[in-house]
Amino acid sequence: MSIPKTNAMRILDTRNIAYEVHQYDNEDGQIHGTAVAEKVNLAPEMVFKTLVAHSGANLYVFVIPVAEELDLKKAAKAAGEKKIEMLPVKELLKWTGYVRGGCSPVGMKKLYPTFIASSAVELATIAVSAGKIGMQMELEPKQLAEALDARFSELIK
Repeated sequence: MSIPKTNAMRILDTRNIAYEVHQYDNEDGQIHGTAVAEKVNLAPEMVFKTLVAHSGANLYVFVIPVAEELDLKKAAKAAGEKKIEMLPVKELLKWTGYVRGGCSPVGMKKLYPTFIASSAVELATIAVSAGKIGMQMELEPKQLAEALDARFSELIK
């Protein structure tokens, strides 16, 4: 069966970046990271969530392992800001074009400064949302960083 392409996948395709799609059933409402990792049969340290934070009018994207927590002080330091806070979930769609649980770092409305947890560098591949609840895409962390002009940083508590 063919998989419908998401905007995130099309962007990777145009950049000739290889990825593998993992689909999962989300009917049970379990779309939090560790449940998704289990459903796509990947270790939680390989599955990364996309978090959006802001400092004033500046938005930043942080990609960290699903079982970890973003350290806002480290995130602010990486972004070169004094203080940073999470973007309210109700504003996610407006700024990124994505909904909670289906927020991909690839293909947001704008290319925001993006930071990927440095633990990703040690892995052959990581999985991130493909831009739709029920779909993950697995790819090389360095290629993801290249596609997003992202930097690897210390981000987790």
